[in-house]
Amino acid sequence: MENEISTLQIEKKIYVIRGVQVMLDYDLAEIYGYETRDFNKQVKNNIERFDEDFRFQLTQEEFDEVNLMCKISTSSWGGTRKLPYAFTEQGIYMLMTVLRGDLAVRQSKALIRIFKQMKDFILQRQNILSSPELIKLSLQTTENTKQIAQTKKDIDEIKNKIVTKNDLSKIIKDFTDPNIKRDYLFFNGETVEADIAYSSIYSSAKKTIYIVDNYINLKTLVLLKSVKPNVQVTIFSDNVGKGLHKTEFSDFKKEYPNIQIDLKMTKGIYHDRYIFIDCGTKTQKVFHCGGSSKDAGTRTMSISQADDVSVYQIIAADLQKNPTLVL
Repeated sequence: MENEISTLQIEKKIYVIRGVQVMLDYDLAEIYGYETRDFNKQVKNNIERFDEDFRFQLTQEEFDEVNLMCKISTSSWGGTRKLPYAFTEQGIYMLMTVLRGDLAVRQSKALIRIFKQMKDFILQRQNILSSPELIKLSLQTTENTKQIAQTKKDIDEIKNKIVTKNDLSKIIKDFTDPNIKRDYLFFNGETVEADIAYSSIYSSAKKTIYIVDNYINLKTLVLLKSVKPNVQVTIFSDNVGKGLHKTEFSDFKKEYPNIQIDLKMTKGIYHDRYIFIDCGTKTQKVFHCGGSSKDAGTRTMSISQADDVSVYQIIAADLQKNPTLVL
């Protein structure tokens, strides 16, 4: 009988390489019940599904670092073997279309849950987010969330599937299981994944974004990753509870130098949260947010677009006069 790898064992096989979470081919082969050679053969037979951001080969230096992390000797690997391939989160999801069988389905479910849990863990524990490496990891996992939905669509459209319809239905059903926590909110009356809702709002800006929110933290910045270059972002906040730290703000700006962010105070007079897009232009939009973006998806909340933006002009004008927020 095929043996399943425990969740703890899987977690120990996830590494951060080139700033993203990855798993290595020989570990994945073990998880899915393959010899490494046969596992890679299956991937090569479907190589058109594995772009470079889904799968890449480690350098010798990167592999040496992995050896140090997991405390194994390179001599046990064998000098004649090729350097292993690393699979990103999207690459691992794509394996669902390549590997079949009951064990593959069960292990795919386990991997989906683990990556989701890691994302929640990173974003909800602000006290550990002081190192640049974890900042990068947090930013990348947020981007992965948006890409999972597209990956699922791609799976349905792939011709000549190796996975059976029955296998796929088991995996997709798991995504909709009500017992598994999801990061959703109400956006203009529709249920939307929180990260996607904010991404669609921020990516629509052409010139400016004003965010009014007294409670901010790292996730507030992470959600801005989709902002277009040359768009000026201003966050108006009193940083109640000191949720956002100077180190996190500095690391984010270093990681994404094209995102221009200024911080200003609200002076304690704003209770509600707002997002102003391209304020003062013909395409300006205003969104009223029922909660802080830092809590997006973890608490029930709604985001609604205002019909008459002119009534909010006095708020935007008044905010511009406020002093700089010092973290």
